[in-house]
Amino acid sequence: MTSAGVAPLGLGSRQEIVARQGLRLPSITLKRLREAGIYCQPTISIEYQRKAKSYVLRGVESGGAVAAIGAYCSFVDEQGQVLAWLQRIDSVGVNGVHAAVVARRFIRLQMLRVQRTYDLLISRHELPLTENGHRPRLESAVVFHGRRGTLEMDLCNEESRFRGAVCPVFFNRSGELIEITPECRPAVTMLTAAVCCTGCHHCHLLRPAPMFPGSIEVDSAIS
Repeated sequence: MTSAGVAPLGLGSRQEIVARQGLRLPSITLKRLREAGIYCQPTISIEYQRKAKSYVLRGVESGGAVAAIGAYCSFVDEQGQVLAWLQRIDSVGVNGVHAAVVARRFIRLQMLRVQRTYDLLISRHELPLTENGHRPRLESAVVFHGRRGTLEMDLCNEESRFRGAVCPVFFNRSGELIEITPECRPAVTMLTAAVCCTGCHHCHLLRPAPMFPGSIEVDSAIS
């Protein structure tokens, strides 16, 4: 539950598993999310672009909230700036998949809210360059992992006007404040708004890519 460096983690280590797979939630929490109809997909996949003859990472912005619980996952670039989505995904339901993004590297942010208690995982993911077109191995590292953070505001109801302006604070076991990296703090405030967005049906972090006639190259637009 400490702010971590971003050096690649050892194969098979517990932190690497967390960095790759996302927050490890107890079964009772997963059951509650299913009952609430909240679908949050932190999985990252490696995809091959035939035209560019290169590999990219693919992630999905997803999640939402009900009054008692919320979960959300999205992505920013290495400087904490918003990324352009590959495609927006609209559906009849709410609190589900909102958009997909592909890039060679990005930072994933995943948050869980239970009432006014928050868990936050920030992890960095990238594909190193390889020779002869070999499939690269995903390199992942934990940037920040905070558990049982707190924000004494009801952003779902009477204090919803503060969404996008505040985020929870996290402490270690001895009561010391764990600082969120400055480049990620703006994204964390947006993620905090997302886990309090009841009946969510829109993107909170990913944005549409500028579209110009004849300019539809995925690589150049979002890498």
